[in-house]
Amino acid sequence: MTVTETGVRRVPVPPRRRPPRTRTLATVIVAALLVVHVIAWRSTEMSFASLVDGADGMWQFLSEAIPPDVSWEVLGPSLTGALETLWVGLLGTTLSIPFALLLALAAARGTAPGPTAYQAARGLLSFLRAVPDVVFALIFVTAVGLGPFPGVLALVFHNVGVMGKLWAETIEDADPGPATALRSAGAGRLQVAAHALLPSVTPQMVGLLLYRFDVNVRSSLVLGLVGAGGIGFLINQSIQLFRFDEMLTHVLVVLVLIVAVDQLSALVRRRLGSEA
Repeated sequence: MTVTETGVRRVPVPPRRRPPRTRTLATVIVAALLVVHVIAWRSTEMSFASLVDGADGMWQFLSEAIPPDVSWEVLGPSLTGALETLWVGLLGTTLSIPFALLLALAAARGTAPGPTAYQAARGLLSFLRAVPDVVFALIFVTAVGLGPFPGVLALVFHNVGVMGKLWAETIEDADPGPATALRSAGAGRLQVAAHALLPSVTPQMVGLLLYRFDVNVRSSLVLGLVGAGGIGFLINQSIQLFRFDEMLTHVLVVLVLIVAVDQLSALVRRRLGSEA
């Protein structure tokens, strides 16, 4: 116990003692995590020794990739492929908006037409979210052939599942006051959603949409590796032909594209935040 200059006594706070059951549970959890990580380490054949042994191969790869080939014969198609990747990500995001919004309204407790529709919408969103966009791309490449079109379709299907889930949770977390007032006045579910719930969560939904656009541009790059067009296809082609200097040029163009999209998304989010 101490006395300060103002005459106020400070009593030290005794340390919080955890009950024995809590300490035992924490010990069990830590031990279980360690066991799981050991199993994962062995199953994935993690070996830093192999990484060291492969250093010569990595140095040879870098020596062949540096300096990048910045001739217009390489840079021109790279810029065209980057724009194609951007368009795939853009269309994959915007075309999924109406479907994601409908499923989000059906998967939110406050706007779902009924328990059956709620469970069905949740199940469909889970399925679309569980199937990776690369798998969708492989399916659509088989159906419609190579090119950016199957990439757009793959992103639309996967993005509906992800964005519908995020939007549904955002609608459920909305302020219930305006919605309750409209319901007490006799408004229906669609009226409540259109005039109370959606206006209150529009900034959050737009922010999530911008985030998904950022992710989809990156995903469209990966989809190009499986034949869905864009600069990813050029990267895959350069690797198969062992033209690593061209590959590095494409990677640098991708870096510029990703940074530009990040800055644009951050600018729009700041403007939305300042207006909210």
